Amino acid sequence: MPSLIRPALASIVLLAGVFSAPVVRAETGPDPVAPKPLFRDPVFDGAADTVVVWNPKEKSWLMFYTNRRSKIATVDLSEKKWIHGTRIGIAESKDGGTTWTYRGVAKINYGPEDYTQWAPEIVEEGGIYHMYLTIVPGTFDSWNHPRQIVHLTATDLLSDWKYEGTLKLASDRVIDPCVIKLPDGTWRMWYNNERDKKSIYYAESKDLFDWEDRGKITGANDRPGEGPKVFRWKNSYWLLVDTWKGQGVYKSSDALAWTRQEENLLGKPGTGADDNDVGRHCDVVVSGDRAFLFYFTHPGMTHEAAKTDGHERTRSSIQVVELHEKDGALTCDRETPTHVRLLPPSL
Repeated sequence: MPSLIRPALASIVLLAGVFSAPVVRAETGPDPVAPKPLFRDPVFDGAADTVVVWNPKEKSWLMFYTNRRSKIATVDLSEKKWIHGTRIGIAESKDGGTTWTYRGVAKINYGPEDYTQWAPEIVEEGGIYHMYLTIVPGTFDSWNHPRQIVHLTATDLLSDWKYEGTLKLASDRVIDPCVIKLPDGTWRMWYNNERDKKSIYYAESKDLFDWEDRGKITGANDRPGEGPKVFRWKNSYWLLVDTWKGQGVYKSSDALAWTRQEENLLGKPGTGADDNDVGRHCDVVVSGDRAFLFYFTHPGMTHEAAKTDGHERTRSSIQVVELHEKDGALTCDRETPTHVRLLPPSL
């Protein structure tokens, strides 16, 4: 398993400088504008499926992400090895989410070296961090293999993650967990059941260890999708689902029955650097009364070079946009500069 902090190779340092150029802060004035793209992975250039968490030990934000192996991709996208055999990368921001630098690979102690790791979710309870991670048991050249969600714990986000168990969910092909704590102390997880037409299912737990599957959610399976993200904001629960045509938006008062918003978020490509694609599998950070949506794009797919260059066709970039709520609906504008300021959870 690769070490968490990789050697400071000159090539990686140079690439990180290119991909995550610093933004100069003014002494006074508005929060700094997030660059476009926000972050590109300097190793495989395949950052996707992020979860952003506060690291109190170092007083910084950490972004855990699936590091797709774009640099080994061929132009023939039927060959899927570039999306398998992946590890979970980590980027860090010490300035409230404006600039991000590469920190290495998460130390996940589970399975043989060739196992695939996708789409982490991380929550904290009582000083213990719980990671729920999609595992594919091998490095494959097709989609036709089992996927499961495993539970790992750590006392430090940058230390070793200990395997606690594999969740018993609705099928043998489950991916993309999202977990929140409800007001009564119950934990609820949403995930994608690929066996049921890519529908969204949910499970519940009292202690984050033992989970009971509850089946398909109500009101939000009218369209297939993946990467569910649930968060509470503006006195409502919101569910975002990657429909491959932007983010489908659903609203609920109890996080059980969902009503779909007519318009998707990020369904039309933007014009900013690396933003010329729909917004894919996202995370949302609620910061005070504001909310920020972190998503990824495949910006090179429409470039001329994509016809002959597998890396250009499959590379992915992380972007961020601020969410807004008006008249009970969510909106965001990727064309307007995003002024980012992520506050520590205690503030």
